[in-house]
Amino acid sequence: MDLEPNQLRLVANTIRGLAMDAVQKANSGHPGMPMGMADVAACLWLEHLRYSPADPHWAGRDRFVLSAGHGSMLLYALLHLAGYPLALDDLRNFRQLHSKTPGHPEYGETEGVETTTGPLGQGFATGVGMALAARMTAQRFADPNLESRVFGIVSDGDLMEGISSEAASLAGHLGLSNLVYLYDDNRITIEGHTDLAFSEDVAKRFQAMGWRVWQIDGHEPDQIRGALRAATREKKRPSLVICRTHIAYGSPNKVDSHEAHGAPLGPEEVALTKQALGLPPEAFHVPDAVRALFRARAETNETLRARWLRARKRWARQDAERAALYAACEERRVPTDLLDQLLGAVGSQADATRNLSGKAIQRAAELVPALVGGSADLDPSTKTRIKASTSVTAADLSGRVLHFGIREHAMAAILNGMALHGACLPMGSTFLVFADYARPAIRLAALMRLPVTFVFTHDSLMVGEDGPTHQPVEHVAALRLIPNLHVVRPADGPEVAAAWTHALTRRDGPCALILTRQNLPALDRPAGSTPADLLRGGHVVHDPAGPPQAVVIATGAEVGTAVEAARLLAARGHALRVVSMPCVEVFVQQDAAYRQRILPPGVPVLAVEMGRPEIWCAFTGSLARVVGQTTFGASAPMKALAEHFGFTPAKVAERLERALTAG
Repeated sequence: MDLEPNQLRLVANTIRGLAMDAVQKANSGHPGMPMGMADVAACLWLEHLRYSPADPHWAGRDRFVLSAGHGSMLLYALLHLAGYPLALDDLRNFRQLHSKTPGHPEYGETEGVETTTGPLGQGFATGVGMALAARMTAQRFADPNLESRVFGIVSDGDLMEGISSEAASLAGHLGLSNLVYLYDDNRITIEGHTDLAFSEDVAKRFQAMGWRVWQIDGHEPDQIRGALRAATREKKRPSLVICRTHIAYGSPNKVDSHEAHGAPLGPEEVALTKQALGLPPEAFHVPDAVRALFRARAETNETLRARWLRARKRWARQDAERAALYAACEERRVPTDLLDQLLGAVGSQADATRNLSGKAIQRAAELVPALVGGSADLDPSTKTRIKASTSVTAADLSGRVLHFGIREHAMAAILNGMALHGACLPMGSTFLVFADYARPAIRLAALMRLPVTFVFTHDSLMVGEDGPTHQPVEHVAALRLIPNLHVVRPADGPEVAAAWTHALTRRDGPCALILTRQNLPALDRPAGSTPADLLRGGHVVHDPAGPPQAVVIATGAEVGTAVEAARLLAARGHALRVVSMPCVEVFVQQDAAYRQRILPPGVPVLAVEMGRPEIWCAFTGSLARVVGQTTFGASAPMKALAEHFGFTPAKVAERLERALTAG
């Protein structure tokens, strides 16, 4: 429905009032951006956006991403007016402990928030992932109804961050025409005007990356409406609408001032602004006419939803096979015997864990239709290509193999967006040393509890001749510091099968699989070991004949080395148990009885890992009992590196013996 300009202005001014009041009451927040983009948001939500507070997770809805998450009161005001379970009292509780209105939008905390935003650029790239997943799903299942649209509001800061350029480049390359971003071109940052550090021609940049671009006055309803209509009709390119706006629009003394970016306007200025906008002085005022407009939009959207559901039922009757496959993807179904299936596919032969992972992926792709993904231009090394599928291209997005190019940061955030969209279990891969490029998005995946799998290969000094720039030392430890990220470093084929089983069945957060370039030996586990033990984060792989004098924890490639070192030390009278602990996070979640069975109380614990040693002190009690690596590597063949840095079985045995004798 097309609203009169005075109706849209009333809605926009109401949003401005709510934003000012909430920030003022909290004495914290960013009022300027919501005030500046209120006209654009009012037109979008009342005339274009498909959403359903009655069914917030309706698959056919449009996704709205507030990438400029500092302007969160814009989104909270819209959700309240649209009828989501966000009351005026929630707006009054803005930025308070346990409120539904935190300082930046948090996925899972507030119904209607599609993704966590805050770090600038993350929402931009995550929205690209949502749009990509929608296009892939629609084409894979031959149902255009599944091609939901993604709208977002992005800021100057979003476009300055490098991740947005990475994501925009890929979106333009793939022609994601279901993506529309509204750029809040208010030319203000925290320090002052953007011309302090930003003078590029944004329109030309995005046109060069394959986007269609409009430039409008973000306070003129007819221009906003015209650009949105044109953008939603675009069928070949993503769209960027550059909205020239004024931060703190309506404020007599703070408009176009960086002072309105991250601080309350102040009681006097709030009163003056309300007077200028024709708003009553009372706080958190919402006119009945505004509520009526949103009720009318809700009725329109419910009609659209009912029509969409009827179309889905027709499609399911006409194409039952594809409908059943889509249902499996939507529910992210995984067979109950997945571990057994992957154990059979991977086998128990000696090999690099990246190669064993590649075998697991092929079988998993057959069993788990939701699995999709690829690499940041490293598939020949990371072995993540699904061989039975085609590549996702601009001409055909129906495949399951993604090519992210050399864009690790955007890849990680795009995977998050795909997981948020639903109907897929996304994975992405690169070398472990480049995890730093992806870390901010990995952190957000953990914060949002998303089922994303990050595959990192070339996991240690044993990268060899490429040298210290490519040899990770601190990276596994750094990843383990991220709350709710499960870091899994398998030691052989069975552990690789278990790693993928865990990654594909976990539903409350992401997994990072850490894999080797070099071949590892097949491990002979003690009698009584079961496949279920592989899923418990840590298990015994070598035991002495009698009670152990000490327990040695190791991960990945160092497990086989620790076993050989234990055998050497046995000849010197030391009885050592070796425990493989591929996932510390899972092990510490086990019941006390299991943990004590693996690490008997009173028995000294040592650890071996070719990386930063500090995390293992939680088990060993002392850095002196950890055989680790605290310096950068060197360029040399891996055997020479193992000898030089002390990671051969003989040298590990010497280091362990020194730790034992030192007490």
